[in-house]
Amino acid sequence: MNVAITGASGFIGRAVAGHLRNCGHIVRAVSLRGALAPDVLAGSNAVVHLAGEPVAQRWTADTRDKILRSRVEGTRALVGAMRAQPPQVLISASAVGYYGSRGDEILTESAPAADDFLSKVAAAWEQEAQAAEPLGVRVVRLRIGVVLGPKGGALAKMLLPFRLGVGGRLGSGQQWMSWIHIDDLIALIAFLMKESTVRGAFNATSPFPVTNREFTRAVAHVVHRPAIFPVPEFALKLMFGDMSQVMLASQRAIPDAAQRAGFVFEHPDIFAALAQIVRGA
Repeated sequence: MNVAITGASGFIGRAVAGHLRNCGHIVRAVSLRGALAPDVLAGSNAVVHLAGEPVAQRWTADTRDKILRSRVEGTRALVGAMRAQPPQVLISASAVGYYGSRGDEILTESAPAADDFLSKVAAAWEQEAQAAEPLGVRVVRLRIGVVLGPKGGALAKMLLPFRLGVGGRLGSGQQWMSWIHIDDLIALIAFLMKESTVRGAFNATSPFPVTNREFTRAVAHVVHRPAIFPVPEFALKLMFGDMSQVMLASQRAIPDAAQRAGFVFEHPDIFAALAQIVRGA
């Protein structure tokens, strides 16, 4: 299969592209910087859309604009390029931020979007991806949780303070964290590319979300260090401004659609997943 990938230089994109090449697919990286050539997707059977301005930075007015525009305008341009020769499938990234902060509520793909900044970004992002459907493209919208892997992403930044013995829960630690091992995310993308009958929203998260307190305990366990230095909510807000809401938001998302489609997770347990990642880091 010929696969075009946006965001191919990022943490997830590199891993996805490498896996697909190893499986014998022809992979082409597509940059959304600048105008897209009309034939940029020519010959592509599948498009995996992962590009977007990083969310994990302090949110100024300019940053908020970049986060929104990179996703909305980038997806719009990508779908526009499909008009010349539509692919069979578009797998477009979104995020569990779609749901907002929902406490202990169990969130399947049928849960509505919230109305905070990231929720509105995710909803607009997905709407642009859906515009490919009238072209005859099967559209899958991946609501991705916190991706854990050995070569980057959120965990790479978290491990150092824990290894130094100064890690701890964030805020109350009661907020739910929807996470996924990067190997499961890659496998899910490959599965959704292959399964020609599936479409719509998919939570790309482990079947077993954990609270931040449980996650903290798991990280401390695998690095054999205590986790006795909690970071209070006010400190997070001082350090990160409005972006701290991402760390404190509670999203208890479960991958109902993926499991109903027959996908099997290899790393559903947070302790085993982290142990496997840390050994390979």
